[in-house]
Amino acid sequence: MVENITSLTRNGLRDWLVQRISAIILAVYTLFILGFIVWHQPLDYSTWHQLFSLNWMRIFSLLALLSLLAHTWIGIWTITTDYLKCACVRLITQVIVMLALFGCLIWGILILWSL
Repeated sequence: MVENITSLTRNGLRDWLVQRISAIILAVYTLFILGFIVWHQPLDYSTWHQLFSLNWMRIFSLLALLSLLAHTWIGIWTITTDYLKCACVRLITQVIVMLALFGCLIWGILILWSL
């Protein structure tokens, strides 16, 4: 069992489950977006704006963003704990990635809810 302060759920099985569920959410979101693009040809700004002005689409996009960030964090955490043996370097790398992911979250929320 994984016991580490920087682990997302502090449990290896839960991390594995979060990564699998987030992958499913991302796959469904990707297929939906690709289907929308194919179905609405030619795609223009007003059609795209109408889609993202719907609250359910904003929530779906936010769920996809949160899934992407959780999936990314678990992957980065796994890689850094496996390959960066120096605890100081590993912690600095994880903090930098964590700050970047948090910045992406804030930026994504601002984009989604400021239309």
